[in-house]
Amino acid sequence: MLNEPTLVLNKSWYPIGTTTVRTALCMIFREAAWGLDPSDHTTHDFDSWASLSVLAGEPCIRTVRLELRIPEIIVLTSYDRFPNRRVPFSRRNIYRRDRYRCQYCNARPPVSELTVDHILPRSLGGHSSWANCVLACLPCNRRKGNRTPRESGLRLRRSPREPRWSPCLSIPIGKRKPSWEQFVSDHYWNVELEA
Repeated sequence: MLNEPTLVLNKSWYPIGTTTVRTALCMIFREAAWGLDPSDHTTHDFDSWASLSVLAGEPCIRTVRLELRIPEIIVLTSYDRFPNRRVPFSRRNIYRRDRYRCQYCNARPPVSELTVDHILPRSLGGHSSWANCVLACLPCNRRKGNRTPRESGLRLRRSPREPRWSPCLSIPIGKRKPSWEQFVSDHYWNVELEA
């Protein structure tokens, strides 16, 4: 239970990442953060958090003297900046950025039939970067070959660019809690690529 994730919001209630329940409780105790009750959006210091009643079946931490609710969300008391993070360039993140669609024909084949294509082939001086790599289905990739899209008669549906960092990218889908949706939602955070 102590290693479960807790969403961290800055002082302006902007999601900046996650931490463990253990660290979140320590931060609430040290007054570096408030516990946020997702049901009514009230913030609590450690004493008021400890006085909240635990609902039947709700996960909690039991001590000799009290039962502590698991903080799903904390709000930092003094940090009001935004993290200056970048999305790591990786195959997985290219798939996520392009929404598992071929960027030439807009098809959505099975993942096994998608490849990462260099717009300007590496043999012609192209590099592996956000602006030069897109997803392509096998037929489009074969058609393009070792040429540029113009030389092969293909046209990109969207200009590739580096996506903005968002907490969604760093939080595995299976670990997200329903109470986080109002702060971290794929629909809100995933940036639509330019046409």
